[in-house]
Amino acid sequence: MTNISSFCLVFFTLLTILNPISALKSCEFPAIFNFGDSNSDTGGFVASFPPLNSSPYGETYFQMPAGRFSDGRLIIDFVAKSLNLSFLSAYLDSLGTNFTVGANFATASSTITLPARIIPANNGFSPFFFLVQYNQFVQLKARSQLIRKQGGVFARLMPKEEYFQKALYTFDIGQNDLGAGFFGNMSVEEVNASVPNIVNTFLTNVKSIYNLGARSFWIHNTGPIGCLGYVLTNFPSAEKDTVGCAKSYNEVAQYFNYELKETVLQLRKVFPSAAFTYVDVYSVKYSLFSEPKKHGFELPLVACCGYGGLYNYGSAGCGATITVNGTQITVGSCDNPSVRVVWDGIHYTEAANKFVFEQISTGAFSDPPIPLKMACHRTVGQYIGINL
Repeated sequence: MTNISSFCLVFFTLLTILNPISALKSCEFPAIFNFGDSNSDTGGFVASFPPLNSSPYGETYFQMPAGRFSDGRLIIDFVAKSLNLSFLSAYLDSLGTNFTVGANFATASSTITLPARIIPANNGFSPFFFLVQYNQFVQLKARSQLIRKQGGVFARLMPKEEYFQKALYTFDIGQNDLGAGFFGNMSVEEVNASVPNIVNTFLTNVKSIYNLGARSFWIHNTGPIGCLGYVLTNFPSAEKDTVGCAKSYNEVAQYFNYELKETVLQLRKVFPSAAFTYVDVYSVKYSLFSEPKKHGFELPLVACCGYGGLYNYGSAGCGATITVNGTQITVGSCDNPSVRVVWDGIHYTEAANKFVFEQISTGAFSDPPIPLKMACHRTVGQYIGINL
């Protein structure tokens, strides 16, 4: 071997050690199976309950309501697009669904734990909580293969058997568990005390999903709930931080995220053959409230679509028909949703969702710091012989 060849070999070996991610190959995810709430619901809720999701929902991208609680696409939509997959069909939607590239079990108002109040009760939550979503996954995994064996027109709409092990499993759930406590007359301290049980329930269900063959997990923490209009409006006396968010409510979200991260670390030890990526969406979302101008946004605490009060939330919801000064109007959206963070006081705009996706997909906010397209890898070190 020449001196030049030897030098190159040593150089690239050192480069790989110093930048181990460069040694990883992109994963080939043929499907996505998503579990969550309205932050990633692509139509499950509106397929199951009265159509609360009316115009102007969906106006930015779909030009019509598309089952999403936003003016356009959600983070999960951008995840699918980045993996060259089509948008995920909601498991609960019986019309025009296609599960070839996976399925979405998320529904708005879903919780990790069994909710005390179920829709249509006042302030009720979805009956499709995490355990039910898991059971739906069990059904899909078994019945989809029976349908494929039977053949016919529906067979080609089902995922292949090997997809269940090769797929990316995504999770974005927990915000409503905190909200259920806050809006159920629990004190901040009481909600905080409920967090370990919530996270333990999450752990149990993720273990069950692993036991069904899942190996690549992409787990989002929860966002800064104290920056959203529905919390700021309903708890006006809450102490505000320098950004204007409800400080103690965000602290509960941060505690939930701490416990969730510890749970992900535990899962890695219990299942060393699987890849568990913890994704810090809280930090990215909070940056939209703390430094909106830096990221091209404005009026971060004010809902783009809504009516009433300091945060444009509370008097009437997005798309509602109301009477103002004797005139009947439909509550529409702001002039330019592309520069707004919050869509309807609870959910984010497509522009905000796109920004969050662009930040988290690089791995910069993940533990381990692996990009989305490499999320099938257990650790960086395993591929270069280093114990990290």
